[in-house]
Amino acid sequence: MPTAKLTKRAIDALVPPENKHLILWDSEVKGFGLRIMASGLKTFVVQYRNAEGTKRRMNLGRFGVLTVDRARDLAKLKLAEVIVGEDPADKVRQDRKGMTVAEMCDWYLVEARAGNILGRKNLPIKESSLGMDESRIRTHIAPLLGNRIVKHLKIADVEQMQTDVKNGKTAKPRTGGRGGMATGGPGVAGRCVGTLQAIIGHAKHKGLLETHPTEGARKLASKKKTRRLSIAEIEMLGKAIAYAKAIGENPVALGVLRTLLLTGYRRQEGQAMRRSWLHAERGYVAFPDTKGGAQIRAIGPAAIRGLEDQTEIAGNPHLFPSAVGNGPYTAVSDCLRRVCNLAGIKGVTPHTLRHTFGSVAGDLGFSELTIRAMLGHASQNVTQDYVHIDEALKLAVRRTSDEIERLLALGAAKLETMRHAA
Repeated sequence: MPTAKLTKRAIDALVPPENKHLILWDSEVKGFGLRIMASGLKTFVVQYRNAEGTKRRMNLGRFGVLTVDRARDLAKLKLAEVIVGEDPADKVRQDRKGMTVAEMCDWYLVEARAGNILGRKNLPIKESSLGMDESRIRTHIAPLLGNRIVKHLKIADVEQMQTDVKNGKTAKPRTGGRGGMATGGPGVAGRCVGTLQAIIGHAKHKGLLETHPTEGARKLASKKKTRRLSIAEIEMLGKAIAYAKAIGENPVALGVLRTLLLTGYRRQEGQAMRRSWLHAERGYVAFPDTKGGAQIRAIGPAAIRGLEDQTEIAGNPHLFPSAVGNGPYTAVSDCLRRVCNLAGIKGVTPHTLRHTFGSVAGDLGFSELTIRAMLGHASQNVTQDYVHIDEALKLAVRRTSDEIERLLALGAAKLETMRHAA
């Protein structure tokens, strides 16, 4: 192999070989050279033997991108690493390796479902939360960043993913039996960033990463949901519920709907209630698990009456049983949409019913602390103490529930008046 001092003039004068490649070695720094391909591509290289005596060769960069002097300095640095027993080429290979985003997300889901990753209050992450994480991963995160090596991610990459989700780049029909479209938007985009950042944080904690490469990425602020039903809208909903019942709407669905209105419970809490959790004589429901952990929540007589009227299906433990199997009814959102269409009310979700319950309690003069306890926002111990010791919380729930039932009844009475008039 030819040897000469590598200079820009000498390199410019090199003629590409007819086939394969040719290496011109530098006469000043042993192991430093320039490879020229038949295509004319010129690349600086460094060659050495590692501590085991294995010959290694690695690229330093292309001629034109690197100057000769800069390439020679890089070669000296790499050769200095060899002198102290390191292997620069192996180091580069290791740096290039590592989990992709998709692989790390899969690792997280497996470990979290095995209970090996702890979330809030140092407890295993709930399956309901993992289900939402998995949905964001499959729908948004993996399609946009799945093939990227996690350790090479930058803050800009995560924030660009957020922008793409916000702008609907990952919008597509839902799979797995869920209807509608996954459309993205600001709220989902921010939650995707939160999910990915948490996964990377768990990986760092478990030793899979030395640093968190995207720490500091900014998450879009979510808009707080403030929609509530007005007094007039509650009456309109009562009228629509009565009409829906008359025309054959699913009574189980209407039962869930009324329960959410009269309790302020979360959608899943209301749908999935079991008969064994209801303690009617003492005025509470004992939830073994909620968003805030196990909780005991007060419930008013108006809601209790509706629950006790629900038809029991043998072998199904739920207050609102599914027509198929032994699980709970799960389509209250669809029923709510149909009822709201009848009432001519827009922008209502199950969360709107929960917010309405809290707002009515505020209209009646109850404090924010009391309302938080009514809705299950307070800690488990605070809620339990209120239920078992402070009858004021039960009174607050009862008065709020009674007021909403009164408004619903006014709406139903207006429907009855219209029927008689007709």
